Amino acid sequence: MLPLATTTWDKEEIQAIHDVIESDMYSMGPKVAEFEQAFADFTGSKYCVMVNSGSSANLLAVAALFFTKESYLQAGDEVIVPAVSWSTTYFPLQQYGLKLKFVDIDPQTLNLSLDQLEEAISPETKAIFAVNLLGNPIDYQKLNKLIAEKDILLIEDNCESLGACLNNKQAGTFGKLGTYSSFFSHHISTMEGGMVVTDDEELYHILLSIRSHGWTRHLPEQNLVCEKSSDAFYESFRFVLPGYNVRPIEMSGAIGLAQLKKLPEIIKGRRENAAYFVDQVSNIKGIQVQQETGESSWFGFALMFENTETRNKAVKQLSEQKVDCRPIVAGNFVNNPAIKFFDYEIHNNLKQADRIEQCGLFIGNHHYDVKEQIDHVIKLLQNIVSA
Repeated sequence: MLPLATTTWDKEEIQAIHDVIESDMYSMGPKVAEFEQAFADFTGSKYCVMVNSGSSANLLAVAALFFTKESYLQAGDEVIVPAVSWSTTYFPLQQYGLKLKFVDIDPQTLNLSLDQLEEAISPETKAIFAVNLLGNPIDYQKLNKLIAEKDILLIEDNCESLGACLNNKQAGTFGKLGTYSSFFSHHISTMEGGMVVTDDEELYHILLSIRSHGWTRHLPEQNLVCEKSSDAFYESFRFVLPGYNVRPIEMSGAIGLAQLKKLPEIIKGRRENAAYFVDQVSNIKGIQVQQETGESSWFGFALMFENTETRNKAVKQLSEQKVDCRPIVAGNFVNNPAIKFFDYEIHNNLKQADRIEQCGLFIGNHHYDVKEQIDHVIKLLQNIVSA
């Protein structure tokens, strides 16, 4: 009745796939490059590097900061993160030997609490990996004021929030690097896919290299990573950085070009549904909905109930009525068993993150009109909290 995600494809994406098949160019090629330029233009960034997933985008964003001539990050450095996000916000930080400092979230926006962040910043803090949760941007004007006089890097995980804006600036472009996802359930879908944007040319060149094995082949002859000769044979298998193979396929770039043309209408549809949903659910006592900052792109609708029992009742009844629901991202990530592998500390307490995990859920939003489905959901919620 209300699935978590549905396709945004039609004949244009299918034709894009056929065009790639007819070109007989399946691995990363000109369509990926064309999409990267189009995506950079959309976000207002100088550079974009496409990869095979949003998770890989986070991995490359973190890795790239280790390989600059200035060495922005080194193993053991402290990075502040919100307690609520997806696992692959955190995993690259652990894998590169960084120390994570978990900070609680704001109970209204569900994003990193800026009051708690201000307290958590220490002389050891080298970076903040900010997350725009479920389409909702952080107040970056306030955040940037907090770090304006400090030597602290800002990185953005915007994988859930493509198209969100704050003061006419795209979310994902407030930091040194920003990451995005184009997985099926996200705002645009390229089958699998992710993007990293930056205005820093050196980081851009590093991303190009570590995306493809750490080799020099995809670097321009004049670059900020290494001296490169004009000998294509010599440069074809020359490795200068410890890299990966996280390249996208050519079909993903071609599909992305078709999807990007539709993105303004996709975001418009999601915002119209959200305005209706928020208006309706605000009349139900005992349920709190995520508070918007700037212009959210409304990945989904997060709901917080007064207690775990009511939340569990809602999960059961919504599921029975074929309304897909999930935990709010990963809840309080510190409660996951994987945390035993991390070097980390907790600032103060994670009371609000625990509340989200114990009393929250989210349901899907879509690019098409779902007001009829929303009406049904509202009736279900009214019955649940009044029972």
